[in-house]
Amino acid sequence: MKRLRIATRQSALALWQAEHVAARLRAAHAGLDIQLVPMTTRGDQIIDRPLAEIGGKGLFLKELEVALQEGRADIAVHSLKDVPMELEPGFAIGAVLERADAADAFISNAHANLSDLPTGARVGTSSLRRQAQLRALRPDLHLLDLRGNVNTRLAKLDAGQYDAIILACAGLERLGLGERIRSRLSAPDWLPAVAQAAIAIEQRAADDGVAALTRVLDDADTRRCVECERAMNRQLHGSCNVPIAAYCIETENGLLLHGLVGDASTGRLLRAESHASDRSAGEMLGQRVAHMLLEQGAGEMLGN
Repeated sequence: MKRLRIATRQSALALWQAEHVAARLRAAHAGLDIQLVPMTTRGDQIIDRPLAEIGGKGLFLKELEVALQEGRADIAVHSLKDVPMELEPGFAIGAVLERADAADAFISNAHANLSDLPTGARVGTSSLRRQAQLRALRPDLHLLDLRGNVNTRLAKLDAGQYDAIILACAGLERLGLGERIRSRLSAPDWLPAVAQAAIAIEQRAADDGVAALTRVLDDADTRRCVECERAMNRQLHGSCNVPIAAYCIETENGLLLHGLVGDASTGRLLRAESHASDRSAGEMLGQRVAHMLLEQGAGEMLGN
């Protein structure tokens, strides 16, 4: 192939990720002509309601997948945390790039960390996962929905609509906004979204030419960990409609997975963790942690 077209959302973060993939591909394949195909998705258009009410994170993918189906693009670049656990038939994840900082960021103009917030402080996040963990730690806080791209959310904080907001560290750092991070909310005490901070390349499953180009960007360590997390989520039938969190790391002894299911209205959290000495056993490890959570009553919390 001499030309590769990348479908991407038009937000600043999505464009950064697409440009990052493009630069990596140009470095790996001399002479490859890469073009970005920016587009707006339904998830970008509806910003006045929580994602859980309008169909979930998959709304950020549909238009990009249609572009792949119709041959208007060859690959699509996503935040892997936005990719459903089961892809539509005919699509595949061709590469998962090395994961960045998976922690969440506490951002405030007046307070250094979560514990410093006064009683009743207004905290912005539309993530049910973040809401559940916030309620568990600080049931006194007033949690408010917060949608829009990173700069929009920061602008709402700066305008005084919130006392603090929670965003992903990776997104802030990729946009050169790392100085806005007042403190990190990190594992194992605070768990991120499944596959948070990992960039994925989606492509047509049968396109061998594209696969030959993208596979060089696949980071085996990251893929093992995020596939373990996604296996847990898949076993729980999770989506953005329910507060599920997971974080898998490689240790000297193999893979270690932390999993969490929460209730955003009460702050009740169920936690489980397990390890596998075989690094290729991520799927089984994810299923095992899911079953541990189900044994604690996660099924009832998830409505399964």
